[in-house]
Amino acid sequence: MINVQEFARRLSTLGADAFTSDDVVDLATAADVRISADLEIEATLAQRLLDQISPTLPVTGAQIAASQWPPPQPSRPAAPSVSFSSPGTVDGPADQPTRPRRSGPAHSGRRPGSRRTG
Repeated sequence: MINVQEFARRLSTLGADAFTSDDVVDLATAADVRISADLEIEATLAQRLLDQISPTLPVTGAQIAASQWPPPQPSRPAAPSVSFSSPGTVDGPADQPTRPRRSGPAHSGRRPGSRRTG
C-alpha cells in the first residue's frame, strides 16, 4: 500500500503529465471514492483510480500499489515493431557489387611452391 503523494509521484513517472495529490483526489472523486491525504491506497483502490485516467496507463492497480517500483520488466525485452511497405520479395541494398566476391589474395593459376624440379 502507498499513500496519496506516492501514488501521484508514480503516476507522474508513467506519463507526460505531472500528477499532484490534488489530481489524485480529483480521480477519487470521479471514481466516487472518498479519499484523504493520509489514506493508504491498496491495489483495488489504485485500479479504480487508474480506470479514471485516459488514455490508459501500462500498469495495473496492483503494480502501482506494490512495494517494488517501478514494476519489474519482463525478462525478455519486447521486439521492436516492424512494418513492411509491401508484401513480396525483399530487395537488397542498391550498392551491392555485381561481381562475385573472392576471399584471400588473387591466384595466377599455380600455387606458390609447387614448381617442378627437373
